[in-house]
Amino acid sequence: MRKTEKNIITSSALSESYYKIAHKSGLTILLYPMQSYSSVYALFATKFGSVNQTFKTDRDEDFCTVPDGIAHFLEHKLFEGEKEDAFTSYSRTGASANAYTSFDKTAYLFSATDKVYESLEILLNFVTHPYFTEETVNKEMGIIGQEIKMYEDDPSWCVFLNLLKALYWNNPIKIDIAGSTESISHITPELLYRTYNTFYNLSNMVLSIAGNIDVDRVLELCDKQLAECEQIKIENKVVSEPQDVFLKKIEKELDVSMPLFEIGFKENSDSDIMRGRILNEMLLEMIFGESTEFYQRLYNEGIINSTFEHEVLSGNGYLVNLVGGESPDVQRVYDEIAKEVDRIRETGLDRELFEMVKKQFYGNDVFRFNSVSAVASNMMNAYFEGRDAFDSLNTIADITFEELCERFKNQLNINHSSISVINPIK
Repeated sequence: MRKTEKNIITSSALSESYYKIAHKSGLTILLYPMQSYSSVYALFATKFGSVNQTFKTDRDEDFCTVPDGIAHFLEHKLFEGEKEDAFTSYSRTGASANAYTSFDKTAYLFSATDKVYESLEILLNFVTHPYFTEETVNKEMGIIGQEIKMYEDDPSWCVFLNLLKALYWNNPIKIDIAGSTESISHITPELLYRTYNTFYNLSNMVLSIAGNIDVDRVLELCDKQLAECEQIKIENKVVSEPQDVFLKKIEKELDVSMPLFEIGFKENSDSDIMRGRILNEMLLEMIFGESTEFYQRLYNEGIINSTFEHEVLSGNGYLVNLVGGESPDVQRVYDEIAKEVDRIRETGLDRELFEMVKKQFYGNDVFRFNSVSAVASNMMNAYFEGRDAFDSLNTIADITFEELCERFKNQLNINHSSISVINPIK
């Protein structure tokens, strides 16, 4: 029988710490006591998202391929217990509960200021007690089918998903997280149980809690609720993906007043996901941020507006630099971006601007530790990336101008870019 081991992770920069606990059940528990706060935010998450389509454990002979959207479907189904659904249980504690499925994880969460431990017991209970039948699965197909159709008419989601479809040939990141009405029709209780027993093994999960909590009381509850899991190793099948893009441009018409666009640059993924993401976020801010001459010029000309933004999408096996917003002339924006990247390749990055952006990033990262939801989410995300919650601060402090200049040489290649546009209905 395993024993619970407790470790303390400390930040010298913040003079703060949190607990990383290897619980005897096999679950990793991250606890960040914030006694001056009145609320608590808890996440119970598994490293299983929409990209995990073909997999096997060390006990399986062959790989299993599941229908698109099964991770999202499973998220919905876990709330429905044999006796009552989880939301009914939460209504008695007053907690605000939710869940989400992303490309690489599924998380169940609640926030509360009262009856915290009762709410935590509900969370641990319903996530670890699946209940699937033919009847309930068929009923859920109709509900999720309506959700899929609703998102098909959502301009913001369509412009983003269409971009991924244009960028990637084979990577499952190009597939809608919810799947399609056709793909979910192949989901059965047996497939749900197999998927659940693979990815909802406690050794593949994390419990992340921040706020006004008593560490010993949380552990007592976990001791009571969580049985020791059988350790398994999960292997996800990796698909090959060429560097070139599938389509240069993809367009669709929806009910929008002005064309909506998303431009993506397909990059090579990093072994250190977090460092690569921070470096690229800094680059995008230095080239396209609101303080740049590029942004001000296009804004003043009416080519872009306040919706213009940039971000980095990254994970195991994918990295995309994203620039998007609204514009009356999307092709002009695309051409201006290409010209600006070429110009900076000739003149070089601005060292003074780098120092300003670095301070801005560091300050924003410090500020996140004032929010219980941000702290809990940060601990969870860092854990799944093999890091601790303070590593982003240390990474930002460690990045040099020379490293960023070297990084820029291999980023934002216009030949590896695609553009997605949602046009007004004619």
